Parts: sequence; structure tokens; C-alpha cells
Amino acid sequence: MIPKRKPSFSIAIPSSLVSDTPHLREKTAKIGLIGRSAAIFRVEEIVVYEDAREGEAELIRAVLTYMETPQYLRKTLIGMRPELRYVGVLPPLRTPHHPLRARSAELRDGEFREGVVVKRTRSGCLVDVGVEKPLPAPGLRAREGARMTFRVEKKGASIRLRSVRRSEVPYYWGYEVRIHRGSLRELLTSPDYDLVIGTSRLGTPVNEVKDELSGALRSSSRVLVAFGSPSEGLYDMAEREGFELEEACDFVLNTMPGQGVATVRTEEAVLVTLAVLNLLSISRGRRA
Repeated sequence: MIPKRKPSFSIAIPSSLVSDTPHLREKTAKIGLIGRSAAIFRVEEIVVYEDAREGEAELIRAVLTYMETPQYLRKTLIGMRPELRYVGVLPPLRTPHHPLRARSAELRDGEFREGVVVKRTRSGCLVDVGVEKPLPAPGLRAREGARMTFRVEKKGASIRLRSVRRSEVPYYWGYEVRIHRGSLRELLTSPDYDLVIGTSRLGTPVNEVKDELSGALRSSSRVLVAFGSPSEGLYDMAEREGFELEEACDFVLNTMPGQGVATVRTEEAVLVTLAVLNLLSISRGRRA
């Protein structure tokens, strides 16, 4: 298993991400590219910020959450929803918390699984972790329907589960999704992040600051990378809100200097930018 990224990465995408896409099928596919890119580069948080009236923050969150949820929990936790009718076009994440093994005999001692509480008992709870029957979690007190992370404790034919915090999993365990209801400036200046990177074709070419940026990445704990919308870049949004983008960000980068097209789509910018930052965040002699 590849360990978690250090620093942890969050990305911020606009609620108008799919505003220029008329059909729900194509909207779903576009959102799926964001989720897939996030998983490839071990992004731990996707923030959907509201940037326009026509934005579809709830749709974006629903599709990204569906992608991140293990297949065996989707029916219980999400069910059938009209906005998810085209989820069949989504690419699979194939992250460690989306296991293919579906029998209790195949579980390994010490492995982690996502699970949902299906029944409370006198001694604890029974939990669905994607095998043929619910498994016991002795001593657990949780509501039915709660999604939690568990560690498998297996001795011979005896199997039980112990609940753990998501942060205790030592390797990449998918992303979380949240909607930011405040202003862009509030998001960019949030104390939750110690390095904030804005992206724009008007920003500094990444090759001109690669050494400084690489050092900043390796010395940070939580990084936020923000992207503009199909119709409005971060500079335009900042001007509309009345603040200077450079003052709210540690770097404003053009990660595709010399681009051969007039505009780069947000989902394309996410993939390219994360690939560039992935290389720059790797310290010599170790993997990020």
C-alpha cells in the first residue's frame, strides 16, 4: 500500500463546474474525471465552493460522494436518486478502501474496511463490511446506518471488528467532500491550510518558481489548491469579491505554460496541476 501523502492535499472546485454542460450524463462524466484525478494523486478533501447562482454544488457533492463510497455500501448509504441515474459512466476509483474481496474467509488480520452499522446488539453492533454476512464489532455503540472505518481482528475462524478513526489508516483512504458556503476569500484564507495555491493562466509559470514551490510543499502539512470555473478565472472572482488574489494565496501558478488551446477546462487543469505538484512534493530519496 502507498502511504498517505505528506503534505495532505485538498482541492477547491467551483459549483459552476458543470454549468456549461447541458445534459446530466455529461455532467456526471465531467465530475467523474475530477474524482478520478483526486484519487490518482491521493487528494484527501474536495471542497466545492459556491461561485455562481447557476452552480450545482449538491450535484457535484452527490456524484463525488457516490464515487468515493465503497460499492458494497452504496445501496444502503445512498440508494436510488434521480441525480445519480447516470453513475454507470463513472470510472472506478480502485483505491484501497474499494476492495474486491467479498468473502469473510478472504479477510486478513489487521486490514481496514469501511462498514455500515446494520444492527445494534447487547454486546455491540453488527457491521456490513462487504462480505457475505455482517460481522460483530464488540463494545461498539453507534446508530444503525452509521458509516465507520474498522480494523479486522482475525484469529483462526473468529473474526471481529474494531472501530478506528479514518486518520489511523496508514495509507490513502479516499477523499471527503464538503461544500463551502462562504466567500472565495474566506476559503483561501482559512486557517485550516498552511499553503494555498491558486491556479490561473495569468499566474506565474510553474517552472520559474519550482524550487521555491517544492520547498514550500515539503515543509507544509495541509495544502489547498484552488481552481477557477469554466466562465470565470480566480482573478476575475477575486476582483468581483474585492480582494487581491496574490494576497490570499501563497502562490498563483500557471501550471501549463505555453498551452496550445485557448482555454483549459477545469477538469483538465485539475489533472495536470496535481501531476505537476505531485512531482514537486516528492522529497529526494522517498515517496510522498
